[in-house]
Amino acid sequence: QVQLVESGGGLVQPGGSLRLSCAASGFTSDYYTIAWFRQAPGKEREGVACLTTMDEGTYVIDSAKGRFTISRHNANGTVFLQMDSLKPEDTGVYYCAANQFYAPCYLDVSYQYWGKGTQVTVSS
Repeated sequence: QVQLVESGGGLVQPGGSLRLSCAASGFTSDYYTIAWFRQAPGKEREGVACLTTMDEGTYVIDSAKGRFTISRHNANGTVFLQMDSLKPEDTGVYYCAANQFYAPCYLDVSYQYWGKGTQVTVSS
């Protein structure tokens, strides 16, 4: 069974940085996609970034490009979301999600596995 555990959230001032981690385990194949989603209070969940082990391709939404970077630790499979120049509108619960198949990553598809989330609050 695939398990995803997020960590690294917290309170940060505007302009600050946080690095989220997603500890992923239980994959039965080397090929999978992992994505970060976020949900702000009163808003729908939004895909932020994704990565595929098919070709190590990545994708980040336009509002986060140049500020957020998604990467993977090859040895243990942990996926990171480095968030710089944070803005109040980045506030929300951030979730890690995964699909286990050989494919490019997309944010507008259904994901099979989900973590419980980590809170990110950007406020002065």
